[in-house]
Amino acid sequence: MNIFDFDGTIHRGDSSVAFYLYCLRRRPYIVLLLPVQAASALLHVLGMIDVTAMKQAFYLYFRLIDAEALLPAFWDQDRKNIQDWYLRVHSDDDVLISASPEFMLAPICRELGIRTLIASRVDPRTGRYSGKNCSGDEKVGRFREIYPDAVAENSYYDRDSDLPVSSLAVHGFRIKNGEPVQEF
Repeated sequence: MNIFDFDGTIHRGDSSVAFYLYCLRRRPYIVLLLPVQAASALLHVLGMIDVTAMKQAFYLYFRLIDAEALLPAFWDQDRKNIQDWYLRVHSDDDVLISASPEFMLAPICRELGIRTLIASRVDPRTGRYSGKNCSGDEKVGRFREIYPDAVAENSYYDRDSDLPVSSLAVHGFRIKNGEPVQEF
């Protein structure tokens, strides 16, 4: 079993941002929520709200669109951002753990043959979370709910906030310049 982060790891860049920009081009009126989104980002930077509240404000635009209906065309266009190295190392028992919304990643996971997806539970109609943003220690807790005693062979990640989940593996690989580099 190998554990993978998605954004910045399997996917070049942040898929949530890519999806927002895709939606903005097709539904430009969602820009009207930008002041609320920017204010919540500032409140998060100032330590006044947590990452879940900030992202929930970001995903308010789901209320103005049919996010699920836009996903197939989005992934048709954005599939090019799946890193080639992942396609080389993919295995049937891969586990993807991501802070991105679960409903957003489910279609590309099916296409890639990833059967285990652990991600943020976000309502595609409202942008509201059920539970916490799936990042940092939350990733470890969610993994342990499914695999209480498992030890993964490898963990692939792109940033320090993924180090807690990398501790679940024997070997850790950080993605640098689009390729995995072994760190431990």
